[in-house]
Amino acid sequence: MTDTNVIERPSQGGGRKVERFDVLIVGAGISGIGGAYHLQQQCPGTSFAVLESQESFGGTWLTHRYPGIRSDSDLYTFGYSFKPWTGTPIATAPEIMRYMGEVIEENGLAKHIRYRQKILSASWSSETSLWTIDVIRTDTGEELRYETPFLWMCQGYFRHSEGYTPEWDGMKDFKGRIVHPQSWPDDLDYKGKKVVVIGSGATAATLVPAIADDCAHVTLLQRSPTYFITGRNANELADTLRELKIDETWIHEIVRRKVLFDQEAFTKRCITEPEKVTAELLGAVRAFLGEDYNVDTHFRPSYRPWRQRIAFIPDGDLFRSIGSGKASVVTDHIDRFTETGLLLKSGQVLDADIIVTATGFNLNVLGDIAFEIDGKPLDFSQTVTYRGMMFTGVPNMVWVFGYFRASWTLRTDLVADFVCRLLNHMKAKGVTRVEPVLRDKDKGMPLLPWVDPENFNPGYLMRGMDILPKRGDKPEWQHTQDYALDSEEFPAIDLEDSAFLYG
Repeated sequence: MTDTNVIERPSQGGGRKVERFDVLIVGAGISGIGGAYHLQQQCPGTSFAVLESQESFGGTWLTHRYPGIRSDSDLYTFGYSFKPWTGTPIATAPEIMRYMGEVIEENGLAKHIRYRQKILSASWSSETSLWTIDVIRTDTGEELRYETPFLWMCQGYFRHSEGYTPEWDGMKDFKGRIVHPQSWPDDLDYKGKKVVVIGSGATAATLVPAIADDCAHVTLLQRSPTYFITGRNANELADTLRELKIDETWIHEIVRRKVLFDQEAFTKRCITEPEKVTAELLGAVRAFLGEDYNVDTHFRPSYRPWRQRIAFIPDGDLFRSIGSGKASVVTDHIDRFTETGLLLKSGQVLDADIIVTATGFNLNVLGDIAFEIDGKPLDFSQTVTYRGMMFTGVPNMVWVFGYFRASWTLRTDLVADFVCRLLNHMKAKGVTRVEPVLRDKDKGMPLLPWVDPENFNPGYLMRGMDILPKRGDKPEWQHTQDYALDSEEFPAIDLEDSAFLYG
């Protein structure tokens, strides 16, 4: 790694300008902005740029614009470790964007971010120990080229351009509008309309109460139920500490630790006493909907709690909408679309002016970028992951993939600390290349899917498991999903372990 400024020169083929940075960060979402902060703080003198295909920072919080969009994690843990959160625990997209904007402004990160730059390909050369990144500017069509020794992939794990919508019979027959929340149109008028929202996850649970007051009626149509947690959108501990005039930095850290403590205890209970947890979760739903409501049909899943992500319903807004009659829930399968709505397998007909397919997203890996290693296309599914962030056969690259059961940003911070420590270690050693390799004791271990479907099995992962790397049966060779464990083990990773091959 060098401490020099950006190097600019014409490419060997002429035409395109080439810029070289010590590190390139891909994506200006929650991971990329956090990574840029840590890199600037912990690796002074390192030149870097953040490449973002959208017109601004924000990632998910920029591209998703459906009504009511909010976090489904509390901001004391979804927020950065270095930047206190002072609002309500569950935050709206504009509030999160404002928070990220403050991080950029307070730390002078704007000058490092390059917007509207879509990466087409990334090629590694062992001869030069460099990644060559070909980019097109989406606003001008200009082709650009970057070189970097180290690539930090912070682009997330789903395709921002389009959400996942299954193909149902008769979709072309429907005379109304079909909309996916990920590409919510600005001109969609749902006032006074009959709306059906297909889905049962956090997006559907957020969208229904956000539009219910304006619609003639909203029906939440789900194939199977999902667990939800209800509670006030407030943190009593944080409120008490503020009454005591405690510094916001202290409040952030204290509340963050308490939330993590409670979450770890809850996760363990979901495994050790799932029936008791289920009874508690369903009891909270009954408190809103009453004993006469068929809670078991519509809100008791067939799996134990936490095998899929559990969304938080602040102040019970979804259940209040259902209880008021403005919204309803139907648990059934779709037979086909009709001109005026949906025919269900049970024979029930749902009339609709608008159908919203809150059916998830399309998993992608490495930003749908064409990767090559020494001229050969990279088959990511044939690699083995080192702790869910590095991959065998792929030099000088780290991918940020957050937690399923805890806040994404918790892992963003851990990975960023590791990357900075690794970069400083390489500089001290005078090496230009690092790659994870299976040690002799690892070579006979079974290679397994990225996640254990018996432990966590949301649809987007099950649909995309074949494109994800393999994991081993040892902690070093898997994404453990255990923040408490990772927070102890990541800082203690021995960078001289034989799992790291330097050159």
